[in-house]
Amino acid sequence: MRDNDAPRLPSSPGFWRSPLRGPRFTSVLGLVLLVGITVLFVTGLLSYAAYNPDLSPVNDMTPGKGILGFYLFAWPTDPYWLYRLTQGVHVTLGLTLVPVLLAKLWSVVPRLFALPPARSFAHALERISLLLLVGGALFQFVTGVLNVQLDYVFPGSFYPLHFYGAWVFFAAFVAHVALKAPIVVRNVRRMRAGAAEEKSDLVSPRPDPPTVSRRGALWLVGGGSLLLFGTNAGRSFDGPLRATAVLSPHGGAEPGGGPNGFQINKTAAYAGVDAAETADEAWRLVVTGRSGTVRLGRADLLRLPLHSAALPIACVEGWSTSDQWWRGVRLRDLAALVGHEGEPPDVLVESLQRRGAFRHAALRANQVADPRSLLALYVNGEVLSPDHGHPARVIVPAVPGVLNTKWVARMTFGDR
Repeated sequence: MRDNDAPRLPSSPGFWRSPLRGPRFTSVLGLVLLVGITVLFVTGLLSYAAYNPDLSPVNDMTPGKGILGFYLFAWPTDPYWLYRLTQGVHVTLGLTLVPVLLAKLWSVVPRLFALPPARSFAHALERISLLLLVGGALFQFVTGVLNVQLDYVFPGSFYPLHFYGAWVFFAAFVAHVALKAPIVVRNVRRMRAGAAEEKSDLVSPRPDPPTVSRRGALWLVGGGSLLLFGTNAGRSFDGPLRATAVLSPHGGAEPGGGPNGFQINKTAAYAGVDAAETADEAWRLVVTGRSGTVRLGRADLLRLPLHSAALPIACVEGWSTSDQWWRGVRLRDLAALVGHEGEPPDVLVESLQRRGAFRHAALRANQVADPRSLLALYVNGEVLSPDHGHPARVIVPAVPGVLNTKWVARMTFGDR
């Protein structure tokens, strides 16, 4: 066929002419995504569980989840770096897989235009699962990257969109894997045995001359993933590695110096917290429980037994701080002040914050009871700065950063 007679429609077999496309190339990428997306899905579900959404409506950013919340469990406080690990893996792996996903979509793009749309009922189901898979993958990865890089600019709340989108996408992913797994296994076996490649609609009947081998293309995809990993993963680590996270908004050098010079996600100005109401002489903490209500100033808190704990802050965006040395009053001691000696109950924590999400947060009894859970008054030997929650903030092992409420004004133990 002469070039001027070349097919002009994407649905024509000869329209797609890259010699790289083929079942082997697609199968290798598919296997990488099979493992990677499964880990992404599991760590995403763990992140949702870490918010304890079934504990209190103020923690539940996805109301009406119904049976999709069947797996939820009381989030533990050990190991104390648990959320730092699971969410760091979730975000870093998601960014690392972007080149693999794009290469996979490119490798199968001829099938998106194949005609007729459905040759049989089974083929129709496959096409529907493919559309949901492609659409779901693009939606999940785009919204996830926007949340990490731009503090989220997609219309609508990130939490429910990402949560429900994950279930739709993963359902299509499982269906697609079930349909394609035998083909992928067969292609990998033939490749390892050195057998010729199977005939496939992905192979162009009139390919262009190759400019790179398939192995070279896979190395290119792997190199892109390695570059994204190397320029993002450092924000989940301490020391010099943090400076390598040049493409991460919370990577690189710490935002300041001194004991309070570590990463923050929400400043006092952004939260609408007035310096006058957090001054030591004006601020009071209201603690309510079984035996009534007490009001405590900073001087009152300093007269209570103070304890220390080395804990990080880990955010849903994937960044985390190193362990900071916090000092303050144990949450379980505050519970005891209002009649909850022994086994403390859940607590609702309310902030002076006026803008932004999580102005209130609930913590489970096991989190309150942990001796490392503090109403912190100091960090690294100094009084908390305004942006780190002065005059007092909550710090709890293994929880998402937004549950470590800053500028605490009220704590209600027990029935809320």
